[in-house]
Amino acid sequence: MTELIPAPSSVATPGGQGFVLDQATEIQAARGTWRVAHWLRTTVGAATGLPLWPHSSSENHILLRIWPPLADELGGPEAYRLTASGGTVVIDAASEAGLFHGAQTFRQLLGPDVFRRAPVTSKRAWEVPAVTIRDAPRFRWRGFMLDVARHFMPKDGVLRHLDLMAAHKLNVFHFHLTDDQGWRIEIKRYPRLTEVGSWRARTKFGHRASPLWEDKPHGGYYTQDDIREIVAYAAERHITVVPEIDVPGHSQAAIAAYPELGNTDVIDTASLSVWDNWGISLNVLAPTDNTLRFYEGVFEELLELFPSEFIHVGGDECAKEQWRQSPTAQARIRELGLADEDELQSWFIGHFDKWLSARGRRLIGWDEILEGGLAEGAAVSSWRGYQGGIAAARAGHDVVMCPEQQVYLDHRQHAGADEPVPIGYVRTLEDVFRFEPVPPELTPEEARHVLGTQANVWTEVMEDRARVDYQTFPRLAAFAEVAWSRLPAPAERDFADFERRMAAHYRRLDALGVAYRPPAGPLPWQQRPGVLGRPIDGPPPNR
Repeated sequence: MTELIPAPSSVATPGGQGFVLDQATEIQAARGTWRVAHWLRTTVGAATGLPLWPHSSSENHILLRIWPPLADELGGPEAYRLTASGGTVVIDAASEAGLFHGAQTFRQLLGPDVFRRAPVTSKRAWEVPAVTIRDAPRFRWRGFMLDVARHFMPKDGVLRHLDLMAAHKLNVFHFHLTDDQGWRIEIKRYPRLTEVGSWRARTKFGHRASPLWEDKPHGGYYTQDDIREIVAYAAERHITVVPEIDVPGHSQAAIAAYPELGNTDVIDTASLSVWDNWGISLNVLAPTDNTLRFYEGVFEELLELFPSEFIHVGGDECAKEQWRQSPTAQARIRELGLADEDELQSWFIGHFDKWLSARGRRLIGWDEILEGGLAEGAAVSSWRGYQGGIAAARAGHDVVMCPEQQVYLDHRQHAGADEPVPIGYVRTLEDVFRFEPVPPELTPEEARHVLGTQANVWTEVMEDRARVDYQTFPRLAAFAEVAWSRLPAPAERDFADFERRMAAHYRRLDALGVAYRPPAGPLPWQQRPGVLGRPIDGPPPNR
């Protein structure tokens, strides 16, 4: 019963009669709770085979209520209190989001089989012991980034990941939609972005040093109706979708579709195709008015599809070689009175910061946007360690902490030779569990700029859903606890207790069909013998 992940703020077990979910159980939905009631009926009802009718007269019922003062009592707008005793379960919450999180906790209390899509047992009653749980998250931004540009994930796979996020109380889905290797979202005014930019002729298999290729076209994209469906599905689960359109680097797929976007005075951009390799392409956007107008058109359609406060513009790993060689780029630097190409990138990002701000949105980008001066009002995804986030917070900018060395889940999970396509540092389940998002160097005032944290999954070496599952789980469960629970300092965290709770959680993941890495190591079909990776030896720098 105490095998909950993420761990709640407090659990009290007074003893006495618990709660039995059976044919007589009804759901009493107070004002503003019907969506959570519907979720319980369709999700828990499907797994148990119970009707969970709207409440009429049964003493055996689940009562859902929203009570805003709980925010002050328990610590924030997503707080909830769950009480199971006798014939009732009462879930009170400060908001509908908190109520949904409480419903997810109730689901865990019912046992692993309730995570299935249809009944697998003939039992007619599901028991929950007498318990009172009080809970609220530590961070408002509990994110998961999925890269669908390197390897496309069909829509049903994205919806599945939203369900997995919800089950772990994660609430921000960072949707990495464009890169050198593919453009994944329909933009109606620029049809070639998907007609040309969403497909590549072949794909490198393994790290870019690998000699292996998959010699068949790879690609796909989401229509605007697909995006609307994904955003609505996420909203029902109280997940915000933050889209990323990468500029000015990581843009070869866009340039392949519209060559005039590139540095035409340096190379023959009309000869470019969607990139089939990994790494950092030298083909970046030209800093011209034409490029700005083009991407304003992209973002105009994007804002109609995504209601999120933040829009991610990438801004990372922009190679400057072509700008240094380009007369057009150098003229732009002189015209604007800039010092160098770093300030030119800052100007490019700053343009979209102002453009988004004028439309009531906020720009967020990778920590390279700090180079050449941070755009006013911009927030930072700190991926190159902690330092970018520290600098941004000290300058008064909001930060999402996602340091590569700690929470990039494409990094390998073990040093063993059978680890599939090993990338980066070894980051075990325990390593992720001991990750601390708030750098100790920050003052309390500066630390308030840390919106939260995010785990990132880059899919260069993840060719299908099973590979994404393997790299993501079980570590995303540990990350979810870091993002939600108010844990002690990393060295003081009780990993043995977390492992004990994970023993039950693996059964939930089994029921959900997640192809996670087993604690004993990869299964034979999860290995990739002979496929080169890029392992880095030693502990990662914690800075």
